[in-house]
Amino acid sequence: MQGPQDQDQPKTLILACGALAKEILVLTEQLGSAADLQCLPAGYHNFPEKIVPALRAELDSRQDDYDNVLIGYGDCGTGGGLDRLLKDYPKASRLPGAHCYAFYAGLDVFDAMMEDELGTFFLTDYLVRHFNTLIVKGFGMDRFPNLKDMYFEHYKKLVYLVQDPSQNLSEKALEAAKYLGLEYSEKVVGYGLMADHIVKHSIAEANHV
Repeated sequence: MQGPQDQDQPKTLILACGALAKEILVLTEQLGSAADLQCLPAGYHNFPEKIVPALRAELDSRQDDYDNVLIGYGDCGTGGGLDRLLKDYPKASRLPGAHCYAFYAGLDVFDAMMEDELGTFFLTDYLVRHFNTLIVKGFGMDRFPNLKDMYFEHYKKLVYLVQDPSQNLSEKALEAAKYLGLEYSEKVVGYGLMADHIVKHSIAEANHV
């Protein structure tokens, strides 16, 4: 967690997926936000049923200490459960879109990519860095190689949505595409709607003190 905030500013808590921690820290520093950051395990990416209970526990224990809470998740496979949860917590709001791919790329851009090719598997910087842990081992493909064909039989393309361009990560993403047997492309999207969300709900609030 980041350090204590200025007592003269509204106190903002960001409860986020651990997969977004690096990007959120970069953005809060660039934007001058004094928000505190608390992350849930990035492994919940593969177990979305754990997201809502974990967020509820954090909100129940910490929301009274803050003026507003930013939820660093899209719907992320909760089937609307996250939005139903947030109805009970008026201080809290989540990132727009169904998942991180959508709010990184921008909702309209992401929808257009999906229409162009429905069988697309997406990676972000974090997922490229941790592809072996979260995807290969997370899906059990290291132990049962036949699962790869089962999980990815309907995919045709892998698109790497780049936050911070890096030749090293691009090479790893290409290796991931080859491993999965998918056509490869990448698109530099930066931080997408996440920056706007932080500005709207923390910086803007501070400017109205």
